[in-house]
Amino acid sequence: MTIHITNFAKKRHTAKAYTPRRISDDDMAQVRDLLRFSPSSTNLQPWHFVIAETEEGKARVAKAAAEKFPFNVAAIQKASHVIVFSSRIEADEAYLQKVLEQEETDGRFAGNPDEFKPAMHNGRSMFVDIHKSQIGDAPSWLAHQVYLNLGQFLLGVATLEIDATPMEGVDTDVLDAEFDLRDKGYTSLFVVPIGYADAQADYNGALPKSRLTEAEIITSV
Repeated sequence: MTIHITNFAKKRHTAKAYTPRRISDDDMAQVRDLLRFSPSSTNLQPWHFVIAETEEGKARVAKAAAEKFPFNVAAIQKASHVIVFSSRIEADEAYLQKVLEQEETDGRFAGNPDEFKPAMHNGRSMFVDIHKSQIGDAPSWLAHQVYLNLGQFLLGVATLEIDATPMEGVDTDVLDAEFDLRDKGYTSLFVVPIGYADAQADYNGALPKSRLTEAEIITSV
């Protein structure tokens, strides 16, 4: 039987409760690849991830939900792993050069480095400047790239039969302080517990998926 990517899109759901089952090391290697190989505008990759894979690590993440969002604590504590998604605060010249040098190392400019490398840098810098100096939404634009990553991530882990729970219900100031993110040039946006849903306790898994009709959301021209 042919399995289409839409099968996973229709099957996946936001898990509300987890079993103690651990994600294998092989699957976690693929999870890390999903985080790394996400698309981003101009290949900017303005993200950093903290993966809590121990009980101590998950407890540190849970601090960010304990006071304001206590209903999220159980999923954070019981999931196999929890990932903190964070965004760069600023795409400064030093960071742009780091991305550029990595692209060169990976062979992106091998055909004509004297032309392709500065062209890539100038194009990326132009978009950064548009959002920083003209539109004035640079932090929001950088965060949008992390949400692009999240979309691919949720579908990707579903193909591994791993459940996930994207959560904005965390105190990002607590996360930033707990993991020294701002000192590293980042700020947290949300967390995603991943693992295997508890079929008995995860009420959302038994509910039919509900979406607006195609006619409501798509206009063909």
